[in-house]
Amino acid sequence: MLPRPERARLHALSPGARGSSLYIPSRNGKSKCCSLRPLTFLLATCILVFIGWWTVHPRTRLLNNGPGGLFHGAGALNPRIPVLAARPGEGMVYAQPKVLTPSRKDVLVLTPWLAPIIWEGTFNIDILNEQFRLQNVTVGLTVFAIKKYVVFLKLFLETAEEHFMVGHNVNYYIFTDRPADVPQVPLRPGRRVVVLQVPGAARWQDVSMSRMEMISSFCAQRFLREVDFLVCADSDMRFSDHVGVEILSPLFGTLHPGFYGAAREAFTYERRPQSQAYIPRDQGDFYYMGAFFGGSVPEVQRLTEACHQAMLADRAHGIEAVWHDESHLNRYLLDRKPTKVLSPEYMWDEQLLGRPPVMKKLRFLAVPKNHQKIRNR
Repeated sequence: MLPRPERARLHALSPGARGSSLYIPSRNGKSKCCSLRPLTFLLATCILVFIGWWTVHPRTRLLNNGPGGLFHGAGALNPRIPVLAARPGEGMVYAQPKVLTPSRKDVLVLTPWLAPIIWEGTFNIDILNEQFRLQNVTVGLTVFAIKKYVVFLKLFLETAEEHFMVGHNVNYYIFTDRPADVPQVPLRPGRRVVVLQVPGAARWQDVSMSRMEMISSFCAQRFLREVDFLVCADSDMRFSDHVGVEILSPLFGTLHPGFYGAAREAFTYERRPQSQAYIPRDQGDFYYMGAFFGGSVPEVQRLTEACHQAMLADRAHGIEAVWHDESHLNRYLLDRKPTKVLSPEYMWDEQLLGRPPVMKKLRFLAVPKNHQKIRNR
């Protein structure tokens, strides 16, 4: 049999012991009675005070009522939190996802940091279109047409109208030193062309590197107010298949078509330690193409500003990264992992690379050209 003090302790700790009072054994074996009512009252008061603070705190009001909050306006669900069925029994009809059946067995579809890699067959565009339609997003597409590159704009815009973000609002931001040469292309409702006049440059490398500074600057000037997502593309390309909201994410990069199957040692990263873009040979996830990247406007602003500052630091030390802004883009995406990665379907050169079986779709293609003739005029 347990000694009396031990029995008292067990009794005091037993559920519902002595009603709402706690009996604490003393040294002489007698128990002292302590009521729990004051403690309960104090706890309830603390909870009420916390709830009141949470209700009136500015950050809470932002979460509940702001543009990015859970609720919008007078208690209505924010359209940024998409609800695909307003009432039970309504909603979309689509094939059930199969947990035991992978969408693709021939390619990597998820990075080690759990970012999806977008290939044909890995997404349902009808579900995604409905989600983004409910959010009423506007997508900005930036393209630089400096000097002779303006000749690519007509094909770029015509194919974009056929394949890019169909059914969604789009602003085409054309950076050019030749605004009078920007072609007039028929546009779908909810889409517009915005011509942004910028200075040219003597070297094509300078044009390439100045993109980061200009995009960062215009993010602050207007993009933050006008669009929700920003996609940054080269002008000497054409859309050849669907490119839609499946690419949208806070920060995305596109796998380079020449390196998607290569070992990191073969990547053409900047290898000089003196450069801000330096990546050692034993580091690196993927090699990203500078011709197609993007994300939310704040994230794109951070990326482009960081790359611009890195290039300024290199210039101060007399260094120019091997692949200019693309080298700095790869350094940035190594340090700040993208939330989505686009497969080479979204950046391909069929003339150079053909069409391997792994490429179910070719969505964004390089236009055949004479690089020397175009770059030097």
